[in-house]
Amino acid sequence: MLLLIGVTFCFAMFQGGFLSWFLFYSFLPFALYSLAVFLYPMSDIVVERAFEAVDFKAGDELKVTITMNRKIPIPIFYMVLEDVVTESVFHHTTLQKAKAMVYPGFRKQIKLTYSIKELPRGEHIFSAVRFRMGDFFGVFEKSATVTCENQLLVYPSFVDVAYRPLENRYDQGLTSSTVKIQKDTTMATGVREYQPGDRFSWIHWKSFARTNSLMTKEFEERQSHDVLLVLDRETSATFEPMVTFTASVIRSIIKKGAQVGLISIGEDHVSFPIRGGEEHQRHLYYHLAKVRADSPFALGKVLQGEGINYQQSATVIFITATLSKRMVMSISNYAKRNSAVVIFLIKAKGASFTQEEKSLKAYAAARGIWVRPCFEGEFGSAFTEVKRA
Repeated sequence: MLLLIGVTFCFAMFQGGFLSWFLFYSFLPFALYSLAVFLYPMSDIVVERAFEAVDFKAGDELKVTITMNRKIPIPIFYMVLEDVVTESVFHHTTLQKAKAMVYPGFRKQIKLTYSIKELPRGEHIFSAVRFRMGDFFGVFEKSATVTCENQLLVYPSFVDVAYRPLENRYDQGLTSSTVKIQKDTTMATGVREYQPGDRFSWIHWKSFARTNSLMTKEFEERQSHDVLLVLDRETSATFEPMVTFTASVIRSIIKKGAQVGLISIGEDHVSFPIRGGEEHQRHLYYHLAKVRADSPFALGKVLQGEGINYQQSATVIFITATLSKRMVMSISNYAKRNSAVVIFLIKAKGASFTQEEKSLKAYAAARGIWVRPCFEGEFGSAFTEVKRA
């Protein structure tokens, strides 16, 4: 650029005349501007990023505002801004990058706002902002990357599920539920004859003193409504609906005042105890926000290898996208522990319940396991007694 300035100046000096000096003075402002762009310190630019909200769930719209502040008011002809973010955030949109061209001019503050229509579930990292600027002729082009870290955690979406404790009958017949009945030992409702195996503390001593025969107190029976969810993390096209269904069931159970636990079987084996309350729900949702379909083995094989530890009074609900005979055989071991076992088979919207799956459903029912197909978009009626073809 300095050489071009010198050439035009020499041309004006030797050639003389109005035209040569007009070319020199016309070219000089553009040349000086190019030199100013070359000398402009990129460290003068400070970048901030802000989100419109704090908590997001899958499917929400995200609005991002990038604010660029600078102190030196050198006019900038153009600037290309690019928000450096993990590609997962654009999974459900047509955008590939958050990139745009702005024309700052003399402004010291520039704001750029863009939106992502449907946020995918997961953890998304906004690490930096990359910008590029240049002169009129394209002789000089400068670029820099400013670190501006933000972490966005998108929780799974949920729907309203009409949760009700599992009934004592399966839709295949009169097979009784084996949910363990808990006795409330704080209140006796009557007495009966002593039977071998009754606890020593249950003996009604006043009756024994009167009749000289052992009598046992009878207590009020309460049915346990605790639920343990087991999430299958094997790679599947319906994994996201499975996570949505799991989050919806957790929300509905806790809303009913019952307690729920979660076992997430994948590359890592994560277990949450059976508890209730909003804080416990936040812990479960945090895990579901980051969980991925990374199980290297099928659920049936994992159950045979590691097994599941849980209290026997809890209803065990398996959430999976595939049903196999090996899985049913593995799960049948848990049905023998005085617990109700249910398999929710999550299927895509518009999919059909195959003949093989119907056979496996009958095979499972014969072993005390309730298999329930659940189609995407119809999660609200998952716990109602509806037979599907």
